[in-house]
Amino acid sequence: MADVLPVVTVTFSPGPHLERFLASLSLATERPVSVLLADNGSTDGTPQEALERYSNVRLFDTGANLGYGTAVNRAVRHLCDSGGVDDWLIVANPDVQWGPGSIDALLEAAARWPHAGALGPLIRDPDGSVYPSARHLPSLVRGGMHAVVGPFWKRNPWTAAYRQERVEPSERPVGWLSGSCLLLRRSAFDQVGGFDERYFMYMEDVDLGDRLGKAGWLSVYVPTAEVLHHRGHSTGNDPESHLAAHHRSTYIFLADRNAGLWRAPLRWTLRGSLAVRSALMVRNARRKRLGKFAEGRR
Repeated sequence: MADVLPVVTVTFSPGPHLERFLASLSLATERPVSVLLADNGSTDGTPQEALERYSNVRLFDTGANLGYGTAVNRAVRHLCDSGGVDDWLIVANPDVQWGPGSIDALLEAAARWPHAGALGPLIRDPDGSVYPSARHLPSLVRGGMHAVVGPFWKRNPWTAAYRQERVEPSERPVGWLSGSCLLLRRSAFDQVGGFDERYFMYMEDVDLGDRLGKAGWLSVYVPTAEVLHHRGHSTGNDPESHLAAHHRSTYIFLADRNAGLWRAPLRWTLRGSLAVRSALMVRNARRKRLGKFAEGRR
């Protein structure tokens, strides 16, 4: 019998998404799997209900809403302490719906790429479009211009280059992979210290891809593996706080990679620019939310 493959997912009142995640998991691989729900304080009862329906599901209470990366790190340590991890594990959002054979395709690709530290599938949005989940690392110019003009000029060349939107899907090493669905080599994950826990949400996957690369590991895009991602459920009714968190995480990432006294003016500029951008996007999101609320009351 094949070794059991551990699957870690972070739950925070995941609603019906978790059932789709668990039900489709049996189609994703012929290998036996065990699922650890790293629960960040769900109040909807769905993680507990999953324990009753699925014998291969366990619950790990993190004790608070720790954010994504910290919850994953603690869950992986819990698995290691209990002897439940070989050299591969899956880390995925609970709003992922697995395509047939998707995990097996990732494992097959891992055999082709002995220096892969992370492998990620092709991710589709609910409308069937391909989400650009395999990207370059955000350089100061490419990433900065994407961040500044991206929300206002959707088809700008910096965003297209950064997101690799015009590149045909092919199996290849990339700068980083979406953290919504990853096959991770535990030895590589351990070597770089897992996710950086300063990131509450957003950019922790970019940071991980960068640190894996610096440690000599590859991040490999595997489009023969395919999943559906119901993106946006985690923002819930509070998109403003998520936008603010995204900008804070972006600053941490860019400031880390532009350290030193002589680059202090650059960091000040980045902080100021991102603060202005964040304020504008939060204000727009709030206006949209209030507008929808007003329409609903008519």
